[in-house]
Amino acid sequence: MNMPFSPQALSIRILDHRDENELARIDGFVKSSPQSTPFHRSAWVLAVANACDHEWRYLTAEDSAGNLQGILPLHLIHSNLFGRALVSSGFAVGGGILANSNQAEKLLADASWELAERHSFPSIELRGGSAPDTHWQIKKGIYAGFVTRLAENDEQQLLLIPRKQRAEVRKGLKNDLTVRIGTEAQDRLDHYAVYAESVRNLGTPVFPKKLFDEVLDAFEGEADILTILDQSKPVASVLSLYHGETVLPYWGGGTWDARRLRANDVMYYALMNHARERGCTCFDFGRSKIGTGAYSFKKNWGFDPEPLTYAVRTADGEAARDINPMSAKYRLQVALWQRLPLAVANRLGPMIAKGLG
Repeated sequence: MNMPFSPQALSIRILDHRDENELARIDGFVKSSPQSTPFHRSAWVLAVANACDHEWRYLTAEDSAGNLQGILPLHLIHSNLFGRALVSSGFAVGGGILANSNQAEKLLADASWELAERHSFPSIELRGGSAPDTHWQIKKGIYAGFVTRLAENDEQQLLLIPRKQRAEVRKGLKNDLTVRIGTEAQDRLDHYAVYAESVRNLGTPVFPKKLFDEVLDAFEGEADILTILDQSKPVASVLSLYHGETVLPYWGGGTWDARRLRANDVMYYALMNHARERGCTCFDFGRSKIGTGAYSFKKNWGFDPEPLTYAVRTADGEAARDINPMSAKYRLQVALWQRLPLAVANRLGPMIAKGLG
């Protein structure tokens, strides 16, 4: 005789302080899950909190034996410009609910909304993970992710790149550029200078330098900076995260000279080879908004776009935050920011960017 199925009892807990044992348990759960991202890790959650003064929470789902069955990392974002929201995860392109069952997913989603209501947050943003139930708005067709497997050696890696893009890489390789990899003070200074100039040229405020430093320190050898130099002058640089066997080039950019020198092309090819030497088998090019130049650039490398799904829940009568720099409401601000002197943009940018979350 078949017995009726009875789901196991799960309970939700909230971690709101730095308990090393609890954080280690969470990181163990993250490491064991094939769906996890660097943005579920305590290293990311704490680095963002320390650098940008946002509170954090972990919601955990546990079975009756105390075993973790799901987690949800959250940052409590407060901004006079962009509003307030619970975000999973802050300053990330991923995160969201990480769980072993539909039951754990639902409990974590419901608990996150209860937390939002308790602290008067008008919205929650889940940047990945499982899509909750009908109380949530599911956003599709806006962003795509790009992930592919790495080749077995440098030459095969080059041959995997489609012909036109491969020609750009070859041109760059002829420019006698230097590749430097590290996390020392000079690596950090050069990366921030290049990245800040890059985002100013795009019309967006730069994040605080402390955010990059905190992430590098928190990831302890699972993050580094690869910089391309032209006669000792940094022209392109990327800060990458390593998660399992995957490399994620996360904060990257180039100066105006980078395009002429094909420095960005050399940079990503060099990173592919460096990541393989570290033991990586996958290259995660991150997300890009569909229809943008970055989206086309990644497709040119032979990456197949995979649509990403985000979930948002808002209180009755409230609208979700709009922090997309490509939104029509920010068109004038973007144009003005692009014309700011770099020194001014670098002074004002971090104060604004901290509120983006």
